[in-house]
Amino acid sequence: MILRLRRVFENPGERLDIDHSIAPEALSHLSDKMFCTPINISGAAVNRAGVVELKIQCRFTMRHECDRCLSEFEREYQTDYTHTLVLKSYTDDDELIVCENAELELDELVITDILLSLPTKILCRDDCKGLCLTCGKNLNEGDCGCDK
Repeated sequence: MILRLRRVFENPGERLDIDHSIAPEALSHLSDKMFCTPINISGAAVNRAGVVELKIQCRFTMRHECDRCLSEFEREYQTDYTHTLVLKSYTDDDELIVCENAELELDELVITDILLSLPTKILCRDDCKGLCLTCGKNLNEGDCGCDK
């Protein structure tokens, strides 16, 4: 979805409300990431003294494989993101997002935000016991009986 922000950039105090969804099928190119539900995006872009602040909230469910016990599980996420949007940048500030022609590709920004915010190690639960190093049994399901 392309946000057209010209009116927001030109008028201090102007606001553009956002209510958008990205279907899981549109995310199929992320083969190692499984989205079970659409990514529901809500929020607003608001002009504050010539700089546009974008605040969004994303809600979605992903299917993961536990990094410790290899079990599949689903987890719901609700994440908030804030970005500063400008028409031109005169610095090398990575925090600013330059909107060429006062437009922003929202889907690309949201997907990047989500992927960068996921933990590097994903566990089915905080106290996951993992697999037995001898027989490979999932220790979350009970003791395997191997000599320790």
